[in-house]
Amino acid sequence: MKIAFSTTGKDLSAPMDPRFGRAAYFLIYDTETKATEAIKNAYADAGQGAGIKAAETIVKAGASVLVTGDCGPKAFNALKQAHVKIYSAKNVSVAEALASFEAEKLPEITSA
Repeated sequence: MKIAFSTTGKDLSAPMDPRFGRAAYFLIYDTETKATEAIKNAYADAGQGAGIKAAETIVKAGASVLVTGDCGPKAFNALKQAHVKIYSAKNVSVAEALASFEAEKLPEITSA
């Protein structure tokens, strides 16, 4: 399974970015291989539509789970249509968010 994290940096030690559509990077973590891939969010500075474009980026990367701070309604709907589960993590590093997810301690975001 691949998990996407909205983050300010390119590795597991980076802080989570509380924003989804405007996050600087998405870190994709593969639970089977333990490999990570940092994807620069090309739409972070977009005038509009950043959330939907970010959702497309996550889906294209093959993630079935997103861990982020907040997710706007358009991005939320796009992710739900793609069957991506969304969880909330704030004020922690990606590694801490991953550990909480694996321990089933992150709250699922069920509405925008």
